[in-house]
Amino acid sequence: MLYLLIAAAVCAADQLLKYWVVRRIAFGGTMDLIPGVLGLTHVRNTGMAFSMLAGHTWVLALVSAAVACALIALLLRGKFPRWEKLAMALVLGGAVGNLIDRARLGYVVDMFETLFVDFAVFNLADAFIDVGAALFCVLYILRAVREDRARKAAAAAASAAAEDSPETGTPEDRSTEDTAHDSDVDRG
Repeated sequence: MLYLLIAAAVCAADQLLKYWVVRRIAFGGTMDLIPGVLGLTHVRNTGMAFSMLAGHTWVLALVSAAVACALIALLLRGKFPRWEKLAMALVLGGAVGNLIDRARLGYVVDMFETLFVDFAVFNLADAFIDVGAALFCVLYILRAVREDRARKAAAAAASAAAEDSPETGTPEDRSTEDTAHDSDVDRG
């Protein structure tokens, strides 16, 4: 439940910023946020990142809805560590934020423009999606590496224990060896 609240907060922050931009900056207008670094530019995007699939708003809305449903199911039923769930909540909040725009407006309001490098104009939802996805990938890979190392260490320890044990072989072999050993002791 906590992660759904985080996703809702991300979505709300995105929608509030978009509302502010639409009210304060004319379409196509620009405002310096950090001079020479970051500006706010009011643009409309009918596609996805870098305006790919422009004009396919409803296809993107359906994909966003499917991703949102999958993420909700994973957050509610999935067995993920808390930081991975946080990353998924960031992606979910961003996906729903852009889904709301697509369903309500037919486009997504973008506003962040990097001034020091030529880069696509993006919004807060996009930033949360990117950061959440990157964080999830890094955390998932690190967890997989840790689990793989732990599995290998456990297998190596089990193998070493089996080699050091005087009781190797099948139970029948051990029974025969024990009987032979007992008869040697009796004779001596």
